[in-house]
Amino acid sequence: MAASELYTKFARVWIPDPEEVWKSAELLKDYKPGDKVLLLHLEEGKDLEYRLDPKTSELPHLRNPDILVGENDLTALSYLHEPAVLHNLRVRFIDSKLIYTYCGIVLVAINPYEQLPIYGEDIINAYSGQNMGDMDPHIFAVAEEAYKQMARDERNQSIIVSGESGAGKTVSAKYAMRYFATVSGSASEANVEEKVLASNPIMESIGNAKTTRNDNSSRFGKYIEIGFDKRYRIIGANMRTYLLEKSRVVFQAEEERNYHIFYQLCASAKLPEFKMLRLGNADSFHYTKQGGSPMIEGVDDAKEMAHTRQACTLLGISESYQMGIFRILAGILHLGNVGFASRDSDSCTIPPKHEPLIIFCDLMGVDYEEMCHWLCHRKLATATETYIKPISKLQATNARDALAKHIYAKLFNWIVGHVNQALHSAVKQHSFIGVLDIYGFETFEINSFEQFCINYANEKLQQQFNMHVFKLEQEEYMKEQIPWTLIDFYDNQPCINLIESKLGILDLLDEECKMPKGTDDTWAQKLYNTHLNKCALFEKPRMSNKAFIIKHFADKVEYQCEGFLEKNKDTVFEEQIKVLKSSKFKMLPELFQDDEKAISPTSATSSGRTPLTRVPVKPTKGRPGQTAKEHKKTVGLQFRNSLHLLMETLNATTPHYVRCIKPNDFKFPFTFDEKRAVQQLRACGVLETIRISAAGFPSRWTYQEFFSRYRVLMKQKDVLGDRKQTCQNVLEKLILDKDKYQFGKTKIFFRAGQVAYLEKLRADKLRAACIRIQKTIRGWLLRKRYLCMQRAAITVQRYVRGYQARCYAKFLRRTKAATTIQKYWRMYVVRRKYKIRRAATIVLQSYLRGYLARNRYRKILREHKAVIIQKRVRGWLARTHYKRTMKAIIYLQCCFRRMMAKRELKKLKIEARSVERYKKLHIGMENKIMQLQRKVDEQNKDYKCLMEKLTNLEGVYNSETEKLRNDVERLQLSEEEAKVATGRVLSLQEEIAKLRKDLEQTRSEKKSIEERADKYKQETEQLVSNLKEENTLLKQEKETLNHLMVEQAKEMTETMERKLVEETKQLELDLNDERLRYQNLLNEFSRLEERYDDLKEEMTLMLNVPKPGHKRTDSTHSSNESEYTFSSEFAETEDIAPRTEEPTEKKVPLDMSLFLKLQKRVTELEQEKQLMQDELDRKEEQVLRSKAKEEERPQIRGAELEYESLKRQELESENKKLKNELNELRKALSEKSAPEVTAPGAPAYRVLMEQLTAVSEELDVRKEEVLILRSQLVSQKEAIQPKNTMTDSTILLEDVQKMKDKGEIAQAYIGLKETNRLLESQLQSQKRSHENEAEALRGEIQSLKEENNRQQQLLAQNLQLPPEARIEASLQHEITRLTNENLDLMEQLEKQDKTVRKLKKQLKVFAKKIGELEVGQMENISPGQIIDEPIRPVNIPRKEKDFQGMLEYKREDEQKLVKNLILELKPRGVAVNLIPGLPAYILFMCVRHADYLNDDQKVRSLLTSTINSIKKVLKKRGDDFETVSFWLSNTCRFLHCLKQYSGEEGFMKHNTSRQNEHCLTNFDLAEYRQVLSDLAIQIYQQLVRVLENILQPMIVSGMLEHETIQGVSGVKPTGLRKRTSSIADEGTYTLDSILRQLNSFHSVMCQHGMDPELIKQVVKQMFYIVGAITLNNLLLRKDMCSWSKGMQIRYNVSQLEEWLRDKNLMNSGAKETLEPLIQAAQLLQVKKKTDDDAEAICSMCNALTTAQIVKVLNLYTPVNEFEERVSVSFIRTIQVRLRDRKDSPQLLMDAKHIFPVTFPFNPSSLALETIQIPASLGLGFIARV
Repeated sequence: MAASELYTKFARVWIPDPEEVWKSAELLKDYKPGDKVLLLHLEEGKDLEYRLDPKTSELPHLRNPDILVGENDLTALSYLHEPAVLHNLRVRFIDSKLIYTYCGIVLVAINPYEQLPIYGEDIINAYSGQNMGDMDPHIFAVAEEAYKQMARDERNQSIIVSGESGAGKTVSAKYAMRYFATVSGSASEANVEEKVLASNPIMESIGNAKTTRNDNSSRFGKYIEIGFDKRYRIIGANMRTYLLEKSRVVFQAEEERNYHIFYQLCASAKLPEFKMLRLGNADSFHYTKQGGSPMIEGVDDAKEMAHTRQACTLLGISESYQMGIFRILAGILHLGNVGFASRDSDSCTIPPKHEPLIIFCDLMGVDYEEMCHWLCHRKLATATETYIKPISKLQATNARDALAKHIYAKLFNWIVGHVNQALHSAVKQHSFIGVLDIYGFETFEINSFEQFCINYANEKLQQQFNMHVFKLEQEEYMKEQIPWTLIDFYDNQPCINLIESKLGILDLLDEECKMPKGTDDTWAQKLYNTHLNKCALFEKPRMSNKAFIIKHFADKVEYQCEGFLEKNKDTVFEEQIKVLKSSKFKMLPELFQDDEKAISPTSATSSGRTPLTRVPVKPTKGRPGQTAKEHKKTVGLQFRNSLHLLMETLNATTPHYVRCIKPNDFKFPFTFDEKRAVQQLRACGVLETIRISAAGFPSRWTYQEFFSRYRVLMKQKDVLGDRKQTCQNVLEKLILDKDKYQFGKTKIFFRAGQVAYLEKLRADKLRAACIRIQKTIRGWLLRKRYLCMQRAAITVQRYVRGYQARCYAKFLRRTKAATTIQKYWRMYVVRRKYKIRRAATIVLQSYLRGYLARNRYRKILREHKAVIIQKRVRGWLARTHYKRTMKAIIYLQCCFRRMMAKRELKKLKIEARSVERYKKLHIGMENKIMQLQRKVDEQNKDYKCLMEKLTNLEGVYNSETEKLRNDVERLQLSEEEAKVATGRVLSLQEEIAKLRKDLEQTRSEKKSIEERADKYKQETEQLVSNLKEENTLLKQEKETLNHLMVEQAKEMTETMERKLVEETKQLELDLNDERLRYQNLLNEFSRLEERYDDLKEEMTLMLNVPKPGHKRTDSTHSSNESEYTFSSEFAETEDIAPRTEEPTEKKVPLDMSLFLKLQKRVTELEQEKQLMQDELDRKEEQVLRSKAKEEERPQIRGAELEYESLKRQELESENKKLKNELNELRKALSEKSAPEVTAPGAPAYRVLMEQLTAVSEELDVRKEEVLILRSQLVSQKEAIQPKNTMTDSTILLEDVQKMKDKGEIAQAYIGLKETNRLLESQLQSQKRSHENEAEALRGEIQSLKEENNRQQQLLAQNLQLPPEARIEASLQHEITRLTNENLDLMEQLEKQDKTVRKLKKQLKVFAKKIGELEVGQMENISPGQIIDEPIRPVNIPRKEKDFQGMLEYKREDEQKLVKNLILELKPRGVAVNLIPGLPAYILFMCVRHADYLNDDQKVRSLLTSTINSIKKVLKKRGDDFETVSFWLSNTCRFLHCLKQYSGEEGFMKHNTSRQNEHCLTNFDLAEYRQVLSDLAIQIYQQLVRVLENILQPMIVSGMLEHETIQGVSGVKPTGLRKRTSSIADEGTYTLDSILRQLNSFHSVMCQHGMDPELIKQVVKQMFYIVGAITLNNLLLRKDMCSWSKGMQIRYNVSQLEEWLRDKNLMNSGAKETLEPLIQAAQLLQVKKKTDDDAEAICSMCNALTTAQIVKVLNLYTPVNEFEERVSVSFIRTIQVRLRDRKDSPQLLMDAKHIFPVTFPFNPSSLALETIQIPASLGLGFIARV
């Protein structure tokens, strides 16, 4: 591919720039071979002619496509060169706020100078277990790769952190160690990391100083080895240090400081403990004032001193040693102030009584004269003699400074040794990970011996780095079977040889140091003679003869020779060291011990390796057998040896590289200085890595990803079934030069620039396709517009034509209407004339007809009156004739009837004597009487009706008469008035004439009045209108105010409701938080419990060494006795109480008032007990005296005495039990004196309530037993007594039949009478008892009423108090109430105790009498009778109960029951073949039987064994989902059974009557319910962990990586530079895999019969895990943040929601847990340009935090060139809009979060008596009862 194909118009290139290093430009025309000038257009808008180099004609670097900018790995760029690397780093750092970037195997870390939320434990968990290339670059990814390779390859690892001072090396190393401490999987390892971190303040104070580039620059290198055991858990650490800059102790450059510790001492000089050091201001000491900058802005040295001392204490450095360290440091400061006076040119003296030296000697505990002498003299030893020679002032000053440096170096080594002691572990180290925090390449204006050693070390490290990179590239090519071509890379071995080879710089320096009169100048001349013009890397400055230049791999560095020899020799006089060794200060000689005995960092490490020797000091006297040469090793030689050992260590490990970059020299946050960045990139080897990668095949693609990306460049016929062959065929067509690519086994390798060329072809193809799509769409849009206009024209025409038609129709309608109007008007006129005429005719007719009708009426009226008169007359004549005729007829009838009656009378007299006649007559008379009666009633009714009618007629007649009379009077009056009116007419006519005159006058007045009225009316109307307007305005204001009031009321109501809802939600959240906190504590407790068991087993294994032949069982099958079980809480309470109470008494403060009250009450109880005992003794004596009298009483009371005797025996045994319980109660009250004693749930309170409940239940049982006993005693006595006792029923009947004598009958009557009397007395006693009980209940009700009133009063008083006083008053009231209740209960217990004592004494007496009576009766019975009539013993049965639904087992079978039912049970068979929850039902039925037997030990043992066995099963098979689900379901069912059958009303609502009969009767297992609830919580949390472990490998692959919608996601050209060390994928999971797994989980839980509410909570937790892990990976993977990936995520979420709908789980709250993921996917897809878009994003993403929204926007990466990146201004707009949002700054969701679980009560409808136990369980030893 020729250059002309790439350097075309609009192609972008990089050109050098003096300010920005590289500047971007765009070609204005195509480049043609031979062109010497390129026409460019700069980004700032200027045009430029860029001239090519005439010698090389090298074209400028091409710029990568925008789609590749911002890549995670710099080697993934298509064009690999310096400007591309710099631009990529800048875009990631400035625009995306990403500080980490990969460069092959190197992690480039840019210091942001700002705290970022990317180092939390959630980030650590997200990176744990991930491959290095899968997540965004991070220091945690490098640490995870090192940890993973150590565990997988069994090879030690190293992390090499390098960079300039202030680049963040120490922080990076610290975070790497924190990662190891977190992921190593043990609770105690974090202490090592804490100790290492605690050593930082110490090491920084003694090893860090302020430089011109960094306020806290590390002036030494360190290598920390973190040791791991075989389980790869941290066990310890070891620190090695390199090349402490000792010269800084005695000299500091301008604007620099000495080590921090000196300034911290001076700032703390006023502390009382530091007064003896006699310190002052830092400006008063020579060693701290040379730099002229004693203060650091923003740093308080006094506070830093406190931190340093605290860190020393944490690391085990005692207070005395600390003060010793400070004495030595203060002595160094005073030593620097020691001055010398020249005596002559070769000698000097110290002024007498020189105060600084006196202070130094006092602090060091040495002799003043001796130290003063040897500071000014030295000893020279020859072969024969020893000379003492004075030294010059300059030599004395140098000797003083050398002594100060030597003391400081020894102290530094001693402190490092103590740090190593604190980090040392006794456990054998299996492997380690080393973290090397070492200085980077340094170059200053003046470079001395320290910079030379630092740059020498960096040369060695760079050589190792280059070889490692080269090796990895070679391995990658060989693995893919690519032909290997030798890559030319920079080899810095010549530079290393120049420094360390024979006659090298170091060798010549050591040789010059051995010369007696060697100087820096002579050494420089030797360097020039040896290497100048012979080695290309060595040069001489033009203007200096005391300096030399070395061409390092990073840059040329000029070194000043002055001071090289002195620093290399590091001479310290022997005599001065001897003086210090003879010090009285014990710590000082310890610093100068021999190397084998000294506590220094060079001591042997725990791994047994030889230590790296730090800067040595030439000792004055060697050990025996040690050569002088070893004593005289120079600093350079020692550093070279240490460096060789370090390189051996690094070469023996797998290195990982972190290069820290300092973005600017001013520590501005997120500010990028291109010049400084390029300098460091060149120095740290990043660009060398790029060059090595670019020399080979930097871009690498798998065949599938290449096919997915460049499928658009293929034709349909090119696509084959074999992806590899398809890619090969296509590449041969696209890229003709076969050297530009190679085909590997799994990948395609491309040369630099080829991916950009393919991207260009792809973009052109897509652009052509887009143009075609746009053309089609635009044509479609225009045609659609034309059709729309056509439809509009037709519509307009239609409407116009319609309008015209309507106008014509209107004209026709009007014409027709006019005709109709004319017709009707004419008709109206004619009709009107007709009506007038017709009306006149009708009037005439009416008058005429009226006249004729009146005449006819008068005629008819006269005729009618005549007829009436005739009718009356004729009627009177007819009635008269009728009456005479009737009278004659009646007379004749009377006569005849009289005659007939007489005849009948005679017959009746004859028949009078007959009865039947009488009856017939009687019947007839009755009928007649009834008929007559009815007639009389009817006549009365008719009479009443007639009377009413008559009354009405009279009233009507009277009213008519009155009306007629009134009419006559009115007519008379009107006639008189007519006469009067005629006279008045004349007078009225006269008055009318007068009135006419007045009328005219009035009219004139009226006109004037009307005018005034009109005016007034107008004014009035105007006023009314104004008033109406005002009224309208007022109404409007009123309505507005009313509306506002309504709105305000509505708002207030809504606000109140909202507040109520918020408070409710807050309360719910608080409740969930409390529940979550409790469950987390429970989880922590179970974890600690497991940890305790593991440690116990390990101790057992360590202590109990197995004997030969002894076979040790598996730890998982150990006995329960070693485990912590619940039985420890209940069993042996007397033994455990003292142990458990001691810490309680320490923690809980005593309520002394309550303690004194209880103590006083106990004393009173003891006194009352003694009084009762005395009274009881008196009663016993009285009973004994009355014993004789009782024996003489009649035998009739024998049965009653026997009954009472047995009753007293029972009560005596019961009394013993009550005594024991009372003693336990008193013991509990005497031992516990805290306020909690009186609280419900306290031991004393529980004991008291249990005893009272047991007593009440036992009394009820005893009552029924007494009745049964009495009946049986009577029957037994009748069977035993002789006949005269009347007990035998058959004899009694015979005697009754034979009773003939009255005496016998009288005796029988007396016996019955006495029996009745006895029964009556019993009845009376029962009645009295019932009355007493009723009276007591009434009293109790009254007391409760009073208590209620008192509580209301207290509540009213409390409400008036302030909140604090209210809480205090309520607590005080509650304490008082509980105290009173306890005292009342104790009084009740005492009363029962008294009653029991009394009954006990009575029982003793009756027992003796019954015994004597039975002996006497047995003597009277013959043996024959005993044989013939056997007597059964007396049974005292308990209360009749239903014994169904219980399982009986023997106590020795308990272990077998637990083993078969829990330990060896396979959940799969139970879930498929048996009913759900069968083990829980079986265990509960066994508990029921133990409860029925009232065997508390059996109940406790069974429940404890059950709990422990479930724990053991879950510990053994805790990673099996079916096992954990099965036992969670059964534990919940067991818990529900204990609630359902507890007898509490709240749990019995849904029970059947049969189930209520199965309730527990003797024990309250509420505490065990709590234990089972805690166990269920632990099992649930374990189930969630199992779910998470199963789902976690699937989530990222299925939800993010897998392409569910084929063809939507475009694979971005990442280059695929995965790490060769990454673990191979175990398999690709899809969304279907997740759904299948969810189906599996759901079906298993349903098969096990898990509660539906619990299944919903599990599903909610599963979906939360899916959403949290997916979102976390999305936030940490830049390649996943694209538009197409958002569509994939939304589709995947919709599939999960569909699964919820299919399972009817939409109301489980699972969908809400996916809301953050849904909003993140929507955020990837929405438009992100304008302010409206920002507003929409802020309102839409309410479930995401601000950090998450900004992170997604920063990570958003276009997959195609048609997409646009999110601008920085838009992100800032989002941040401004969200700044008021109060949310967590945490970036990632807590994927380990477990929602608090609840277990809603779910009663079972299954009847216990119907449960069958299958034989497959092996429970044949238990029986159904």
